[in-house]
Amino acid sequence: MTVVASYLYRDGTRAEEVPLVAKPFDAGQNEFAWIGLSSPTERELEALKAMFGLHPLAIEDALAGKQVPKIDIYGDQLFVVVKTAHLEGDRIAYGEICVFVGKGHLVSVRHGPSRSHRSLREHLERSPQLLAHGPDYVLHGIVDSVVDGYLPMVETIEDRVLELEKHILSSFLDPEQIRRIFRMRRQVLKFQRVLGPMGEVVGKLTHLDLPCVNVNARPFFGDVHDHVRRVESLVGGLREIMTSVFEASSLLEQQRQGAITRQLASWAAILAVPTAIAGIYGMNFRNMPELKAEYGYYVVLGVIALMCAVLYRRFRKSGWL
Repeated sequence: MTVVASYLYRDGTRAEEVPLVAKPFDAGQNEFAWIGLSSPTERELEALKAMFGLHPLAIEDALAGKQVPKIDIYGDQLFVVVKTAHLEGDRIAYGEICVFVGKGHLVSVRHGPSRSHRSLREHLERSPQLLAHGPDYVLHGIVDSVVDGYLPMVETIEDRVLELEKHILSSFLDPEQIRRIFRMRRQVLKFQRVLGPMGEVVGKLTHLDLPCVNVNARPFFGDVHDHVRRVESLVGGLREIMTSVFEASSLLEQQRQGAITRQLASWAAILAVPTAIAGIYGMNFRNMPELKAEYGYYVVLGVIALMCAVLYRRFRKSGWL
């Protein structure tokens, strides 16, 4: 069985377990059923369809588990899809939570590496005054826990990028570090494509008149919407940091290459002096001046040494050596 939990709540307090049976479920006044499933089978979803009158299209989407964040309205019921995200190394792993919300029920279906709702359920059960308001407050708790998981993940990626930024100030980035930055940049771009629809989902829950969402619950969703915008701002800043790392690395590498080029050019100019003089006196002509000078060899060595010393001093003074 993939049923994680299935309970009836009465006046905000857990009352009894709700079995999955293929027959209509009627919640009494101040009651609702909260059923949580993980990667359910088609048979289990068909049972839920018979119990709560779920729409076939919503059942199909929940069974597939490959949806973008969205809100669908089917009569007096809501179908909400949100994306979970957490880090696995430098890769962002995504999960999916599909939530069916009706007047007397809430069914959450998890796919992929998403966190269990056990801690959320225990937290809400310690506040029966919130559960007493109905399924829309449970929906807020699920969406809020998903969005709260985004912030530490983005901060962790930011810390890793800043470490690489410090590294480039002292030495070159090796090929693996460059590939790592590109991998993280791709992950951040993919995450931005999730954040946009998530912001739209929470925005609709905050501002639109939707079935099963009480007006008094909108401020709670508004707080979640603020969290989404904060994460979007951090991700935008993270992309700028990554761009600055690339630019700084490129500029520093060009500067170091320029310094090496100047050093090589300086030594080449210094070595050109003895090469030129030796080349002149190495020509095989019979009649050349100073060939019979008694101290010509020492004079030429002195001239070479003097000119090389002068060039070396000039290059040192200009900062090329």
